[in-house]
Amino acid sequence: MSIALRASQALGLWHDVTLDLVRDGAPDLSARQTVILLTVYLEPPPHTVRGLAKKLGVTKPAITRALDTMGKRKLLTRRRDDNDRRNVIIQRTVEGALYVDRLGDSVIARAKNLPV
Repeated sequence: MSIALRASQALGLWHDVTLDLVRDGAPDLSARQTVILLTVYLEPPPHTVRGLAKKLGVTKPAITRALDTMGKRKLLTRRRDDNDRRNVIIQRTVEGALYVDRLGDSVIARAKNLPV
C-alpha cells in the first residue's frame, strides 16, 4: 500500500508522533538512537556494532555511545560473538520490542488522523 503525502502532511505526522513520544513519559531517544533501534528491530539479525556503524555511516564509538544509553534503558543488549570475539552482537529485548510496538501504534493512530 502506498500513500501520497504532501511535505507539510509528512512533517505534521513526524511532529505528532514525536510529540506522543515526548508526552509518554519515557526517556527521549535521539535520532541516532531511534534509527539504531529501528534497524535492529525491523531488519533481520545479526546486528553488530561494526555493521551498524557501516550502515549508518557513523563511527563505531558513536554507535557504542548510543548503545550504552539504550542498554541502560533496557531497549537493547550486547554480547560478544562467540565465533569472533572482536564482534559485538546487538540483541533485542522485551522492553525494546514494546517500545517499538508503541511507536508503530502511534504512527498508525496519527496517520489515521491526517487530513485528506
